[in-house]
Amino acid sequence: MLDDLDITVLKKLQENGRMKRNELAEIVGLSVPSLSERLNKLEDRGVIQGYYAKLDRHVFHFDIMAFVLVVMESSKSYEKFFEQVKKTGEILECHSILGEGSHILKVVVKETKDLEALLSKIQSWHGVTKTVTSFVLSTMKETTSLNIQSKKE
Repeated sequence: MLDDLDITVLKKLQENGRMKRNELAEIVGLSVPSLSERLNKLEDRGVIQGYYAKLDRHVFHFDIMAFVLVVMESSKSYEKFFEQVKKTGEILECHSILGEGSHILKVVVKETKDLEALLSKIQSWHGVTKTVTSFVLSTMKETTSLNIQSKKE
């Protein structure tokens, strides 16, 4: 179980993953060694899965983002599909879904010709019977932060 202090620590890290431990320890009222031990436990339990830098894709000219709905002929093809997804750098996210289709992919590419090539590649994968692509025109909200609450909130 997570206590209120864990929730506070996690919220602060979601706001600023680069926050120095001494700064975070002061905010939550712990010593640096106590905070470090708590963070290590959260990491060991898989609550904290990693720390990373979020890059502006436009700086690298990845100007096209799209969501690709994938329809598969059978779940027997899922394992090979996932192997291909893992090897494809343009695919940022892959989600198994219910409803229309079996998976949805979030992809980024530099130009429309790159999207066309990526779609052709995906459509050639074993078991893929159809794709439906939606272009992203603009993004109003994009976050990895979870709306976690302490028991007091």
